[in-house]
Amino acid sequence: MAAPETPLAQVGVIGLAVMGSNLARNFASHGHTVAVYNRTVAKTEAFDTEFGSTGTFIAAPTLEEFVAALERPRKVIIMVQAGKGTDAVIEQLRPLLEEGDIVVDGGNAHYEDTRRREAALRGVGLHFVGAGISGGEEGALHGPSIMPGGSRESYAALGPLLEDISAKVDGEPCCAYMGTDGAGHFVKMVHNGIEYADMQFIAEAYDLLSAAGLTAAEIAEVFREWNAGDLDSYLIEITAEVLDQVDAATGRPLVELIQDAAEQKGTGRWTVQIALELGVPVNTIAESVFARSTSGHAGLREAGRGALTGPDRTITVADRAAFVDNVRAALWSAKVVAYAQGLDQISTAARTYDWDVDLSEVARIWRGGCIIRARLLHRIRDEFAGAQLPTLLAAPSVAAELAESQDAWRGVVGVATTAGVPVPGFSAALAYYDTVRAERLPAALVQGLRDFFGAHTYQRTDRAGTFHTLWSGDRSEVDLIDA
Repeated sequence: MAAPETPLAQVGVIGLAVMGSNLARNFASHGHTVAVYNRTVAKTEAFDTEFGSTGTFIAAPTLEEFVAALERPRKVIIMVQAGKGTDAVIEQLRPLLEEGDIVVDGGNAHYEDTRRREAALRGVGLHFVGAGISGGEEGALHGPSIMPGGSRESYAALGPLLEDISAKVDGEPCCAYMGTDGAGHFVKMVHNGIEYADMQFIAEAYDLLSAAGLTAAEIAEVFREWNAGDLDSYLIEITAEVLDQVDAATGRPLVELIQDAAEQKGTGRWTVQIALELGVPVNTIAESVFARSTSGHAGLREAGRGALTGPDRTITVADRAAFVDNVRAALWSAKVVAYAQGLDQISTAARTYDWDVDLSEVARIWRGGCIIRARLLHRIRDEFAGAQLPTLLAAPSVAAELAESQDAWRGVVGVATTAGVPVPGFSAALAYYDTVRAERLPAALVQGLRDFFGAHTYQRTDRAGTFHTLWSGDRSEVDLIDA
């Protein structure tokens, strides 16, 4: 009697470092047979030894055996180092796959690399999906937020699997089709940019409360109270945990012993670079990226401490509870601005690259699993579902609450400036708010100066046309359309 054949796997994962390993286990925990492969055979064997009994896995020692273990259309998820590593795996896979198979890059790839790969594989009949996956190691294992981009045909086959393993909020999967080619990785990149800003705002709130005399333990309790209100979010929740952690060796708060130099992996920097290319103002995200850069610029900071003077960072408040609430209002307001800027960037990119990105769906799948999951996203989803908004700030409920919060927000920025406590995130967000609501901006003078030294022309408010003043001549004005 012939031995029963091993069932084919519904999905395969290449790359068994922590993220790939946890993602494979997540699929298996949802009842899917998963083929796994790692370039180092010992890694595949170690995975099978440790986790083989927790689900149905096919541990393939070779890439050929890995591909043979997959049902058609094959669905292969690559979880290796972004860049050359991903390209190398794709080149090895390409001759082994057949028309209609689906290759997924689940790493933090640059969206332009995703667009390039998608076009190349489409040319040989393969589907390429760039899937942003947020939630870290725990999210990959227990339910991340997933942002896939590619062909709609590929999502029809792959989407149910991804939705199955994603986080769930109100019974809805935190996974949705984002758009063609690089849309998914672009949305994930902006997610990370907002994450940079959110953490910067939280750090500034901590710094302000500390300057006002609160201990780390007291600030932790403040954040716990905030997490029960409109600031409810994953980052606020874990801030309380970090601030409450006491160093076993010294008995001091751990946060006071961690070096004040924040690192970065690059996605925030990409967000700012691409915003500049698209002409989208994301100054709160940019200031957050620059704040990290400044924190790690040891020579600059040493020189500044030795040469520069200013206030001693002490904030004296008559009513501590009122000040804490004002900082909460500033934190919430700045957070809204960061989301507004990020969603504006996604919307602009969608128009540029012809992606049909639904901002309401973006907000919906960010409600769970991802690092920036927050109560605010429920409101953002509802606001964008009901109207075509030019900006989140124009949403009626958001605009009304910002109007109520802005006095406290302005006061906090003023107090911080007077005390010498840097708040680049809070102040950049406030500057953006005031800029977009202004009836008239000093950009008129900028354009006049550009015309003076470079004949860059200008438009007038009182009549149509493109004009240039003969600054080095008789100062007469020329209408270049009529000239």
